[in-house]
Amino acid sequence: MTKKSLQQLLDEKGNIVEMLRNAQVGPNAYPGVPGEYSNWRTEQLAWGNTAVLFNQSYHMVDLLVTGPQAFEMLAYLAPNSFKGFVPDRAKQFAPVTPEGYVIGDVILFYLEENKFELVGRAPSIEWVEFHAASGKWDVKVERDERTAARPEAEKGYRRNYRFQLQGPNAMPILGKAMGGVTPPDLKFFHMATINIGGAQVRALRHGMAGQPGYELFGPWEDYDTVRNTIIEAGKDDGLTLVGGRTYSSNALESAWIPSPLPAIYTGESLREYREWLGADSYEGMTSMGGSFVSDNIEDYYLTPWDLGYGIMVKFDHDFIGREALEKMDKEPKRVKVTLALDNEDVMRVFSSLLQKGDRAKYMELPSSVYSMHPYDLVTKDGKSVGISTWSGYTANEGRFLTLAMVDASVAEPGTEVTLVWGEPNGGTKKPTVEPHVQVEIKAIVSPAPYSEVARDSYADGWRTKKD
Repeated sequence: MTKKSLQQLLDEKGNIVEMLRNAQVGPNAYPGVPGEYSNWRTEQLAWGNTAVLFNQSYHMVDLLVTGPQAFEMLAYLAPNSFKGFVPDRAKQFAPVTPEGYVIGDVILFYLEENKFELVGRAPSIEWVEFHAASGKWDVKVERDERTAARPEAEKGYRRNYRFQLQGPNAMPILGKAMGGVTPPDLKFFHMATINIGGAQVRALRHGMAGQPGYELFGPWEDYDTVRNTIIEAGKDDGLTLVGGRTYSSNALESAWIPSPLPAIYTGESLREYREWLGADSYEGMTSMGGSFVSDNIEDYYLTPWDLGYGIMVKFDHDFIGREALEKMDKEPKRVKVTLALDNEDVMRVFSSLLQKGDRAKYMELPSSVYSMHPYDLVTKDGKSVGISTWSGYTANEGRFLTLAMVDASVAEPGTEVTLVWGEPNGGTKKPTVEPHVQVEIKAIVSPAPYSEVARDSYADGWRTKKD
């Protein structure tokens, strides 16, 4: 029996927006770890005050790419430059369509000559797999599926473990885990091989919530050795384990938008790709949600500039989407910002739970994301000025924040805008959506990453610092 393609599924459904908004899928799952080791408030505070250990071993797809043309193929799929890209380095990899819209966002690790690994959500991984399968490149790919999509018998292991040690005390803890050796002083996105508990570990200089840290990875058989050694090393320095409930909220402080909708649902240039993808692919089974609603799926597509990646786009090489991005580069662009939600308006959302009758959409804590791809409308004086794509609460700032992209006319920190919270007409059929009414929440445009300067200095009367 021939497997149904994504294109066939889209042809059957007709209305792509309706299909995705009513898909029976909630937010991205973080399996393999408890929801909370202690409680999410303590876990959030630890990455700002002491140190945390994130366990990223289960929820992301890994794709190993090898072969004499691996570098050439990956460069052709990437808007960012590969000049000076050498082994023991990594970079953001956010390929775009021929029309210039983002397909996905992963981290690309240059492990050694002719050997690369991509780690993250599936859309970028699938795009690379498609081009590897075209026969145009002398490459080989090996996919290591995320735990949730693995056969039951294979859920207990992966090719690699992947941890992140982060926070003010991360470096002293890493030094202890290395047996008293000073950790390597690496530049951002540079790698080195270190020894933890007798195991050889690849260490990537990284940071996810605005704090110093390392991503640590290696073969699965060393999982327990490395994890236990780090935990023992951090027992006197406040090392805190972070659960799945807390993990997704760290993006609010680092201002990384993890959820661009794959811009592949339309266009003849991508028909062959949609025919290659299965109906059961990420793109066929994902969900959208929120107050922003358009009949045109292309209104949900995002550009590199929307995600804050415009600085990475380099026209020094040939790549898919180059001509489209060259045109976009000359046009007005939205700006990535943080929106700090008004405390009293957020309290009204919560207080609506304590009554019969109309209630606002519940705001889950700490992450209030309830679909794979959240899209909430941002307005100014009743007119649309942008889209919010990630929202939640951070104990470190004591605020509900959202990551948004807004028109340049309202991007100045301190500008007051409005977030429309909840879905129209009582909500969609997603299992994470209860009957509710839409509400408006005032918000202050702030920098991304969020900063105390914006919180304390802008918008007279809005939590203005007093002498």
